Formats: sequence, structure tokens, C-alpha cells
Amino acid sequence: MATRYFHEFGMTREHLGMIATGQRAFAALNPGAVMRKPLTMDDYLAARMISSPLGLFDCDIPIDGASVIIVSASDAARDCARPPLWIEAQGAALRSQETWDQRADLTTMGAHDAAADIWLRTDLKPSDIDVLGLYDGFSIFVPLWLEAFGMCGHGEAKDFIAAGNIGPGGRYPVNTGGGQLSGGRLHGFGLIHETCLQLWGEAEGRQVTNAKVAACGTGGGFIAGAMLLRRD
Repeated sequence: MATRYFHEFGMTREHLGMIATGQRAFAALNPGAVMRKPLTMDDYLAARMISSPLGLFDCDIPIDGASVIIVSASDAARDCARPPLWIEAQGAALRSQETWDQRADLTTMGAHDAAADIWLRTDLKPSDIDVLGLYDGFSIFVPLWLEAFGMCGHGEAKDFIAAGNIGPGGRYPVNTGGGQLSGGRLHGFGLIHETCLQLWGEAEGRQVTNAKVAACGTGGGFIAGAMLLRRD
């Protein structure tokens, strides 16, 4: 998928490096992240190749951990320690074969089906999103999720990333806890937890100002799920 995307749209390893180094910068602000040592573009490019074009820092870091998500009726959440967050919409469509290599367009993945489904269930628009938690089992999933959610057009993610949109200080910060590339992989649940912290205003030094709406994209390859969270 990465090779085909590179071929079609001119993405380079440096574009993926911006994802890895940006998420490491977020991780440096997260006491719970596993990898907090600064990562430079030179470090990224010098790391060993794993499966071209993806190198060592394009791959997530499996960890042991736990994350609890409590879903309840709204009236049952009135006396919780924190104000409840609301599931604005969920998307879980799959409009292609359940395989890695049989999609009609190999520059898309299950994320595109799930995210397209989500916009049928809400009046919100991509421009309403304040922070994103995007599955990054491999770095290439991040640009595909950005396009799937409509943050930019198909094939435009490399320029969207290069413009500084998704890193610290960007308009649409992605994986503010360090993601799975630097924070550690909990199969997407850590990403949801981080977006909840952002909506509660409890992300400390990495807090996105006045975050009200978060997009979560979990899963990569041929299966995925999407969710919009909001606070009142």
C-alpha cells in the first residue's frame, strides 16, 4: 500500500518522517509515552529498513497496558467524576473484500469506508474537528486516515502534512500522546484515551486549546472503525 501510494502521489520517506518526528515531539510531553527521546529527521532516515519504504520508526511499539472505556446512557453519567463525553457518530462500513490486496484502489483502505459512513450520521464537518487520534500501526496509515476523514483530498496528504497541520501547534494535531509510534500500541485504545483527555482539557503540556470535537480512526489495512467524540 505504501509503495503504491508513493508511486501514485509522489510521497517520500521524508513525509512519513514528519509524522514520526512530530509524534515523538508530542510523546516528549507525555509522561506515559514509552519513547520520549527526541527523534530527528536524520535519525529517522538513518534507521534500518524494515520493509521498503517503511523503516524502523515507521512501525509501532507493542507494549503492555490497559485502557478502560465506559459507555452508558446519558442519565447514568450525570454524577461521574468527569463530565461525560458524547459519541456524536460512529462508522464501520466495509465496501471491499476483506483482504490487504484486493481493493479496487490500493491507495485506500478500510478507513475510507468507515470514515465515509460517519459523515452520513452527523451534521458536523471535517473542519469542525479539533484533534485526531489516528491508528498508526505503520506511519503510512496516518495520511490515509487524513484523506479518509476528508481533512484533505485524495493524494493530498503529503502536502497537508508538510504544511505543518498535524504536528505540535498544527491546526489539526494528530496523536497528541505520541501515538503508537512513540507512545506505544494498545490496538487503538490508547488513541481514544488520549482524545478523551484532550476533550476533558487534561492533556497538560500537549493540550490543544479549547478542543471540543475529536475524530478517532482505529484499525488499518482492510478493516477499520471511525468515531466522532464531542464535549458539550
